[in-house]
Amino acid sequence: MAVFILKRLGLAILVALTVSFISFSLLFMAGDPAVAIAGENASSADIAAVNERFGFDRPMLVQYADWLGSAVTGDLGRSWYFDMSVTELIADRLTVTMTLGLCAITFALLIAIPLGVAAAANPNSLIDRFALFLSVVGQAIPSFWFGLILIVIFSIKLRLLPASGNETWQHFVLPTIVLGYYATPAIMRLTRAGMMEVLSSDYIRTARAKGLRTGKVMFKHALRNAIIPVVSLAAVQMGFMLGGSIVVESIFALHGAGYLAWESIARNDLPTMQALILIFSTFYILFTFLADVLNAWLDPRLRVG
Repeated sequence: MAVFILKRLGLAILVALTVSFISFSLLFMAGDPAVAIAGENASSADIAAVNERFGFDRPMLVQYADWLGSAVTGDLGRSWYFDMSVTELIADRLTVTMTLGLCAITFALLIAIPLGVAAAANPNSLIDRFALFLSVVGQAIPSFWFGLILIVIFSIKLRLLPASGNETWQHFVLPTIVLGYYATPAIMRLTRAGMMEVLSSDYIRTARAKGLRTGKVMFKHALRNAIIPVVSLAAVQMGFMLGGSIVVESIFALHGAGYLAWESIARNDLPTMQALILIFSTFYILFTFLADVLNAWLDPRLRVG
């Protein structure tokens, strides 16, 4: 197991370094950064002063090495638009996005896995059809429309939950439902398909023939094997929720890191964009690494190779 973890950790570090170089390269792919800072009408002297101040006149690899070294120590540069430390700027916003993402993936797993198991245990039944219907509806409904409908019903009509802000846990209820419901269909379908395949296996029939209780067969023997691809999918969905929550954060005025990403793109704030890409990618790689380790613990056969 230790060898498997070290291999996966080495691969994760290589991927993180590759992503960091790509995110740093965005600074130069978007054009001359000195012109972007000084302005299109800036003189040659102004552009030269910007190049000297930020070190843009140095070789790109040297700049990348300095930027990566600073990023490792927590210094992600200074925002061009907000004129403050990018680390402080993101730290204020990231807590909101992390809270929303963790709540959303928890909501999705609590809904999708039990429904997927129940649907697989009772194929073509009413609960199976309900699960498939919920899955189809979840894929068909746009997140922004679903969020607006929930605001109209629970905030305007019933006045049960706030429509915007992030001051209390109640402010995260509606965004959690919207973002979590988007991930529910894929997790539920994968759980159902995995459980149906496992339940038809010989060892499950043997366990039932021995007289084991249905609950023990379903959750101790069947679900342990069927859950392996679900763990990987949940890690991918969690990474998506952190980086792709812009729409939900905009609708509910949460102003987390996702909304900050949109602001930095709209205002050409490249240092903030670089840092957000690096942070979101790192979280994505971390979740994938943890999913691989958990899957290897659940199924020792995955440790080989």
